[in-house]
Amino acid sequence: MKHILDQFPSEWELFDSLPEYRKTQVLDWIFKKKVFSFFSMTNLPLPLRERLSENYVIKTLELEKENDSQDGTKKFLWKLSDSHYIESVLIPASDCIESSRRLTLCVSTQVGCPLKCGFCASGLFGFKRNLSCGEIVEQVLLSEAIAKERISHIVFMGMGEPLLNYEQLIQAIRLITSSWGLSISPRRITISTSGIVPNILRLANESLPFRLAISLHATTDELRNKLMPINRKYPLQDLLKSCEVFCSKRKQKITLEYILIAGVNDRMEDVERLAKIAKSLKAKVNLIAYNPVLQMPWKTPNKKEIMTFFHKLQIKGVQVSLRQERGRDIDGACGQLRLRQIESHLLKIDEKPFSQDLLIAD
Repeated sequence: MKHILDQFPSEWELFDSLPEYRKTQVLDWIFKKKVFSFFSMTNLPLPLRERLSENYVIKTLELEKENDSQDGTKKFLWKLSDSHYIESVLIPASDCIESSRRLTLCVSTQVGCPLKCGFCASGLFGFKRNLSCGEIVEQVLLSEAIAKERISHIVFMGMGEPLLNYEQLIQAIRLITSSWGLSISPRRITISTSGIVPNILRLANESLPFRLAISLHATTDELRNKLMPINRKYPLQDLLKSCEVFCSKRKQKITLEYILIAGVNDRMEDVERLAKIAKSLKAKVNLIAYNPVLQMPWKTPNKKEIMTFFHKLQIKGVQVSLRQERGRDIDGACGQLRLRQIESHLLKIDEKPFSQDLLIAD
């Protein structure tokens, strides 16, 4: 059975012999009213509802767990139709510039992650599969339905590497931004990548004006090779060149994301190199205090060290922000809630203590 959101409405073969307004009715039920059962679409003829139910599915994600933080952040653990798990994070913030409530959803694009970055929980149980366009869009629809308010911004910074699921990612963005879909401005959508150079170059030719963030986290190939093995395939020189092409073609600034890890990438020489990279690209730097993962050895710098790094970048003329820490009390970092769910499942299967060795298995 097909997921109806894996296709554009123009591809819905069942509607070929029907008036165009029938598609509009279905789209209104799904995107505006958040109704996910064809039989509940009461302005459709019963025979059509039956045929739709026999051929299509709308909702494949089941909410396995919701964790609510004291700061208002909500983390959702979704169970997929094949019993894999993914996460989404809903992050509220007051947007003073727009004088309106800003509600950001962090969306996953893969089950697990193949990149095995040394500081991230998403890849600890390896990569399972890409998400379909429908599964990506569903995260937004269901999160809005739970929150009972409109999501204003989307960041593709959840589980997985978005640019390794390129076609489904771009199709999902087109559905999310369409006037008959969720009508979220593409300028309020950010794609984050660890540095898949060929697909950064592909993004440069896309028509939608979404934003790009680069997960940099290190300023030398030696360190980045250790933290982010993808750097061995696409080293810094190639990554920064692709960023230059992206900025030149799209006339857009990019953001460099930089997780501060105590004693690893937070030294003064790191400030010097990061400032040089940022100024060469005319990029903004988003500093992120490391969110500890129990199974990893890294530590978070103390507040004084973080602010020193921040101010040194400012002094060097870099546009820099410090991401407000959100959701630490609910396993807010990427992949942590899924990791706990899998650990719990394994413990139920095997009564022996959970082995650290399991965490590095593919």
